[in-house]
Amino acid sequence: MKDKYRDIIDMPHHVSPKRPHMSLQDRAAQFAPFAALTGLDSAMDETARRVEDEFLEDNYFDDEDKED
Repeated sequence: MKDKYRDIIDMPHHVSPKRPHMSLQDRAAQFAPFAALTGLDSAMDETARRVEDEFLEDNYFDDEDKED
């Protein structure tokens, strides 16, 4: 693959003489509107907590049944 781009791989990075350099924060802000799944992490954490609670509860009662 390197051979495919040999003619451009060592070229200097282009810097526009007309437009100022954009900060990383401003560049990241451009993509903020596309964060359609905002809150997904917290929803997944809550679901995992509930499933774990149910699992532990089920295993607790299974252990009690085995003792009889």
